[in-house]
Amino acid sequence: MKVWVDAERCQGHTLCSMIAPDSFALSDIDGSASAVSEVVPEDQLDQVREAAQSCPEQAIILTD
Repeated sequence: MKVWVDAERCQGHTLCSMIAPDSFALSDIDGSASAVSEVVPEDQLDQVREAAQSCPEQAIILTD
């Protein structure tokens, strides 16, 4: 699975990094998120899915 964050949608709520801290990095400037790696490691799939579902702005995009 691959993940990316739509920078135009992300509002810096930081939920993704709280749920999946190894998969998302936050900007020091505005708190917006970005994926640490485009390819999600097997052991982080559940957390990344939960982060995507929890994003208030639906800014996290998952693809197979």
